[in-house]
Amino acid sequence: MYVMRLKSIPAIPAFLCLGMFTLISCGKKNFLDQTVTTNLDEQTVFADSARTVAFLTGIYGDIGFTEHATRFGNGGLDAACDEAEPQKSASITTSVQFATGTVNPSIISKDAWDLPYTNIRRVNQLLKHLPQTPIPPHIRNVMRAEARFLRAWYYAILLKHYGGIPLLGDSVYNVTDKIPAVRNTYKECVDYIVSECEAAAGALPLERIREDYGRASGGAAMALKARVLLYAASPLFNGGNIAPQNQVTGYTDFVAERWKLAADAAAAVMQSNAYSLYEDNTTAPGYGFYKVFTMRVNPEYILARMQPGNRELETAWQPPSRDGAHGGFPYQDFVDAFGMANGKLITDPTSGYDPADPYKDRDPRLAYSVIRDQTPLIQNNGLKEPVNIYLGSDGKGVSQDAVYAGTPTGYYTNKMLDENIAANFIHGSQRCFPLMRYAEVLLNFAEATNEYTGPTREVYDAVELVRKRAGLSPYQLPAGFSREQMREAIRAERRVELAFEGHRFWDVRRWKIAEETETRMMSGMEVRRAGGNVTYTIFPVRKHNFRTAMYLWAIPQSETAKSPELTQNPSW
Repeated sequence: MYVMRLKSIPAIPAFLCLGMFTLISCGKKNFLDQTVTTNLDEQTVFADSARTVAFLTGIYGDIGFTEHATRFGNGGLDAACDEAEPQKSASITTSVQFATGTVNPSIISKDAWDLPYTNIRRVNQLLKHLPQTPIPPHIRNVMRAEARFLRAWYYAILLKHYGGIPLLGDSVYNVTDKIPAVRNTYKECVDYIVSECEAAAGALPLERIREDYGRASGGAAMALKARVLLYAASPLFNGGNIAPQNQVTGYTDFVAERWKLAADAAAAVMQSNAYSLYEDNTTAPGYGFYKVFTMRVNPEYILARMQPGNRELETAWQPPSRDGAHGGFPYQDFVDAFGMANGKLITDPTSGYDPADPYKDRDPRLAYSVIRDQTPLIQNNGLKEPVNIYLGSDGKGVSQDAVYAGTPTGYYTNKMLDENIAANFIHGSQRCFPLMRYAEVLLNFAEATNEYTGPTREVYDAVELVRKRAGLSPYQLPAGFSREQMREAIRAERRVELAFEGHRFWDVRRWKIAEETETRMMSGMEVRRAGGNVTYTIFPVRKHNFRTAMYLWAIPQSETAKSPELTQNPSW
């Protein structure tokens, strides 16, 4: 993929891309026949109000690429950390490279560099031409704020991958221009993103409704600011810089007030009263945790990747019998992170956990997040049938879904799947993928506040709201936690509540614990059934490896080769 910021031609509006794709995919001509072209240029696009709006809409197209379930072809970020095992692939993918510790600048995925800069250039094109477009001023003001939010969003993606990166301001560079390649400091990048979020939040409606639902809002800008400040306050960047004197890879000092900035920013989202957790513990314990992900419109989503009816997650995560299994497979270690329905960890001797009946009385979120042996799952006949992952008494799998056949870990992912949709259905779910939701904001606030002031009542309240919605009973945390105990409780809660949404990969890095979590032998579960006898055996799947360099992504070698000014991250 070419980096659009280096080109002199304008980015093509999304509706034109779709039209061209339709013509190409539906036609029956030989591929050597005449190519469909367009004579649109920048002046033509921005002289038309509809095309200008479509251009802005097109910038939204990539906002969820980093969290996509099949980002690397055989899994996403979940398969690049300790959540899931990658799908087998004929090629060595970035997910496998991170799992094995073999990633390097010449083979690492370029999407994290190319797509953000492509869209940042698009934003700058739009901002350049917007004042002259035939659009009423009040609409232009909202469009400008949307564009600035999107630019901040893409810079935030670059920042969490690489640390400090070149900031381009409002400039639109052409192929003949000298493009700045010197990386700005981490602080400069954080300050810039925060200022853009603040400007966008001040000009956008707090919530977007009706035909504008799904577009950037003031709440989204506030939530992005809170997330960026939380990362900036975290150990990897705030006092734990992997290159202590390098201002590009993080702050060169520790400042406790950075935690307060993050806490205040998250508190502002909470105090807006624009969002709430979707709770339903009446239908079934924790049912709201399942249901919210299938609701196109809900009170919890602050920003989502909007899309039409789809089966993308079912195709990625359901078993082969439903034509799925193209993404990652949950590890036993991830399953063990879920506690009991009584709120206690399975390692607690008083929790009631029974390894001979390991799924009994567990946190309701486990069943909604993981498909295990005998999980009822809809089939293409419209009926829910159990998934047969077990081995028979002869040690052989009883179906194509069995462990070692369909899944290398004994599990499939259930998170966010629509219980009424199978990958081999014709119709799809109206589900949209969450990019920022209120549960994250609550946990962001709890973490930042605990780090700054300790486990106050406000910290307990925020975490317990999440646990209550999950259907835990009792959902309250033990009284008298120390800061360290609350820290571990919050981290444990993030791991299960935000699983498969693109958080875990970054959390273990910003907490600077990846050297512990990403150097373990990851495991799976083998279930055997012989008559009424059922046995559960944990087995090794893959040894993960981690190097200090992997706290930050390597800038693709093809980019650093273009300019000696673009310095590579340490130890790559």
